[in-house]
Amino acid sequence: MRFLGTLCFLLALSGCSSLLFYPEPGQLFTPQKAGLEYRTVTLTTADGLKLNAWWLPAKEGVAVKGTVLHLHGNGGNLPMHLGGSFWLPKNGYQVLLVDYRGYGLSEGKPGLPEIYQDIDAAFSWLDQAPEVKGKPLILLGQSLGGSMAVYYLGQHPQRQKQLKAFVLDGVPASYRSVGQYVLGTSWLTWPFQVPLSWLVPDGDSAIYAMPHLKDVPKLIYHSIDDPIVPLSNGIRLYQAAPPPRVLQLTRGGHVQTFADPVWRKVMLRFLDDPQHFNGLRRLGEIPNYPAPEHPEDEPLESPQ
Repeated sequence: MRFLGTLCFLLALSGCSSLLFYPEPGQLFTPQKAGLEYRTVTLTTADGLKLNAWWLPAKEGVAVKGTVLHLHGNGGNLPMHLGGSFWLPKNGYQVLLVDYRGYGLSEGKPGLPEIYQDIDAAFSWLDQAPEVKGKPLILLGQSLGGSMAVYYLGQHPQRQKQLKAFVLDGVPASYRSVGQYVLGTSWLTWPFQVPLSWLVPDGDSAIYAMPHLKDVPKLIYHSIDDPIVPLSNGIRLYQAAPPPRVLQLTRGGHVQTFADPVWRKVMLRFLDDPQHFNGLRRLGEIPNYPAPEHPEDEPLESPQ
């Protein structure tokens, strides 16, 4: 999520939600270049727009464990976010990866609240897809995609009940707090970070909707090194989230979580048993899975 100081300054002055989005037109490559089987899917929104999406089936010969709806961050388009979910098909999870309105080959122009219709269109497609019937459904939201997903689920409690699990990665708790943080990183805008940040629209921020997500287990990834969305955001979302919930601290840049196979493995373990998985207590630990009957009585194993 590229909250650049000058753009955030404009956002603060204008109150325009469209400046939260940085779409790239076109499509540089397809999953075929990464050796992945896929097909192009067209979604239709309630207001009549056509959205471009990719369907990644589970790898041939691998039993299907579930379906992941992947909602990406606010920059680029589908090819630039394939790194968040390319690894799932070989582990038995089929994936629907969606470009919002105005992104890639999708029609329209991004903005709030219109973009929530894009998430709704993705769910509606999954409702009808025969490949999804009878399979667990998981939502993966990265950065702004995660923030919008939290708000959407708060407004659609029936969708919460459809989900086996919800995974968040580098998600801003508050648009306003991230705006204040970015304004504070430049000597030009530092003196104005508090008054200007209060002009940033904040009503759709995840922190307000998270307490209403009572029907789905949540795994919240956040890097302690995140230079764009500070760690405090992940902590706040965890504190606001009803159980079951896990806060998993990671290392590295913004939404670079799944570049590290360790964190891919953690997500897979979580998806095996979202109701009971308790994450890693210290960075670099190896998950002791399945968890003991009384996790507090038995620490996780440390690498030898």
